[in-house]
Amino acid sequence: MDAVIRPLEQSDIRAVQQVAQESWHHTYEGVIPRHIQDTFLTEAYSDLNMQRRLDRGGVWVAENQDGIVGFANLTPINDHNEAELVAIYILPDHIGFGIGTKLLQSGVSELKGLQRLYVEVEKENEVGLKFYEAKGFNVLKEYDDVFAGHTLKTLQMVKDYEEV
Repeated sequence: MDAVIRPLEQSDIRAVQQVAQESWHHTYEGVIPRHIQDTFLTEAYSDLNMQRRLDRGGVWVAENQDGIVGFANLTPINDHNEAELVAIYILPDHIGFGIGTKLLQSGVSELKGLQRLYVEVEKENEVGLKFYEAKGFNVLKEYDDVFAGHTLKTLQMVKDYEEV
């Protein structure tokens, strides 16, 4: 299930919206009530917000014979070569084949001079947490995150990169 990683294109938006929905429903089943997930997805992955992501750049898609099967969104957060991994989602049937690793590597390679990469992950998201730990991220802090009236245990993680 090898995938090609490339920047998001206009024609990918619908597929990325679908990946976000399927991935969220799979990842957060039993963690975040479905109606809260759907409300968030409708806003965060609206056509307008997807167009903004496309215009800003920093979004990569993973494409294989099945079409778009994953995506990642990395964005600089300051002038100190720090960035945030805003999103990385893979269709459930495509998890475990190295697609997330390739997406992360592609995003990081485009952030020239990156020194620190932050990510937030729900403590109950075991697959995500294991992925970040395997990639060398460390927990900075744990906090309660009130998400649309629903309290989540969230971990902020960070990975330091050496200058090349």
